[in-house]
Amino acid sequence: MNPITRTWRRTAVAVASAAIVILSADLAAASQAATTAASAVPNCPTSHLRVWLGIPGSSASGMTAYELELSNISTSTCTLFGFPGVSAVGLSGHQLGSPAVRDHSDPTRVVTLQPAATAHVFLRIFDVTRFSQATCRPANAVALKVFPPNDRIAAVVPFSFKACRVKGPKFLFVRTTVASTGIPGFST
Repeated sequence: MNPITRTWRRTAVAVASAAIVILSADLAAASQAATTAASAVPNCPTSHLRVWLGIPGSSASGMTAYELELSNISTSTCTLFGFPGVSAVGLSGHQLGSPAVRDHSDPTRVVTLQPAATAHVFLRIFDVTRFSQATCRPANAVALKVFPPNDRIAAVVPFSFKACRVKGPKFLFVRTTVASTGIPGFST
């Protein structure tokens, strides 16, 4: 190989290598900036949310599915990430049965809620009459207690349904928080 071709190839390899290093540094900086920007938006506390249930539910095979809506009623943008805590509440105000089981069917993503925006969670309630009386001890729930993701303060959503009085049987299931309003019977 002649010296001019060899020099040209070495120069081309050096330029390409430098471009890769610069591009890698730019991508790393952009990724860091995106992470910093996302972390700059605070979590949505319960006090900034109105939690409500999309009615009617969609019934099939011994369960009814609902859209549990989380609307930002504050004047600030905030974020939700992950699963809410959901449980049935009896007339006494105490929890009935076991809390909702997390259904990992949807990928977990950060949901950014502008003021007046809504996110939703797919909630399934199974027919507790399918459990034995001794296992479940059915009772009337009068509400859902909902802890938005990453918050320890609950919102109470009035809603009547049959629940198990004792812990053990799994009758509530929730998916992760998803952007936009859920439409009963259409969203999942």
